[in-house]
Amino acid sequence: MRPVQRRQQGLQYGLYLLCMQAINFGVDRIPPATLIGVILQALLYTGLIKVPWNAEDACISAVKLFKYRDWRSFIVSNFEHGSDMHLYYNMVSFILKGSYLELMYGTTNFVLLLALLSFGCSTMYVFLAYMLTQITGDYGYYTMCAIGFSSVLFALKVITICEEHDRSHDIGGLRVPSKIAVWIELALIHLLVPNSSFVGHLGGILVGCLYCYTFIGELIDNLIYMVTGVPVIHEEQFYRRRNLGFR
Repeated sequence: MRPVQRRQQGLQYGLYLLCMQAINFGVDRIPPATLIGVILQALLYTGLIKVPWNAEDACISAVKLFKYRDWRSFIVSNFEHGSDMHLYYNMVSFILKGSYLELMYGTTNFVLLLALLSFGCSTMYVFLAYMLTQITGDYGYYTMCAIGFSSVLFALKVITICEEHDRSHDIGGLRVPSKIAVWIELALIHLLVPNSSFVGHLGGILVGCLYCYTFIGELIDNLIYMVTGVPVIHEEQFYRRRNLGFR
């Protein structure tokens, strides 16, 4: 999402809705890394976590990276949000995806995967912005700035779909095949939410596809295993282990 306002302190409506959704879902059902991630991003948005930047200053763009070497935005842009409702929708989505994937992969592996996805999404965003500038000649792609966890969430959505195989998904009340669900959602968000970052969302999808459908996914799994000492268990392996009585 493009940054539209400064972080505001206090309990806004979106934060209230987020608390209600977490309670309705069951706080005890949210795995620890996912829950901590939601809490930290909410505290960051409200300003209760003090940081030496403003939300709008943290947005990522190709020009900030290539011309001004603003590496801070490369890291923190994924965790800032432009409004309380932006935070609400992203964190509800994160709860759903994190509760599925963190349980499967394990907390430590999931945290490391999130870090790698965040790095990958920032890299892909800058790459797409640069390439679109070169292809179209539109300098707007080079300077467009975005913040939010949405790109990482789109990557997680692709991974979730990959793990679920051929289950259908509900998009705007329509049941669609899993293979096209993420692309339909990308188009709908772009049409219905004009302030959203199409390039950021597309970048997240591409990062998710790289993890799921290319050798890069195996490289990432091996890297995670080298760091944590715990193999990344995917859906078929996960349920096979449960049926054999392993935890």
